[in-house]
Amino acid sequence: MAYISVPKDLTKVKTKVALGLTKRQLVCFSAAAAVGLPVYFLTRKSIGGSSAVLLMIAAMLPAFFCAMYERDGLPAEKILRDILRHRLSRRPRPYKTENFYDYITKEEKTLANKENRQARTKKAVCGNLKTAATKRK
Repeated sequence: MAYISVPKDLTKVKTKVALGLTKRQLVCFSAAAAVGLPVYFLTRKSIGGSSAVLLMIAAMLPAFFCAMYERDGLPAEKILRDILRHRLSRRPRPYKTENFYDYITKEEKTLANKENRQARTKKAVCGNLKTAATKRK
């Protein structure tokens, strides 16, 4: 009996357009060819064949990198954009977390201070009453 395995996570499934490549990969490989081939043909006679091939490879590598690299579902240029945005903007981050532990300790301190003040006033009032009672006798 024939069967087809279905992956558990369908978000990682990408539609293939041609030659087993996605649309993104086709665009990037076409851009690499559009940059690399003219570089090779224009520099082949002046710097030699092997040097022209190395120069062509160096010119095509960024497009290949953008076509193939993906991390956490994000393509390479989005990752690089996020890194550059973070490095170039050194503004303070608007989101701040609230430390609930600090809030609790501050509340405990304020409650303890109130209790100490109340205890001191009670002692003062009781002490004043005792001294007043002893003076009456």
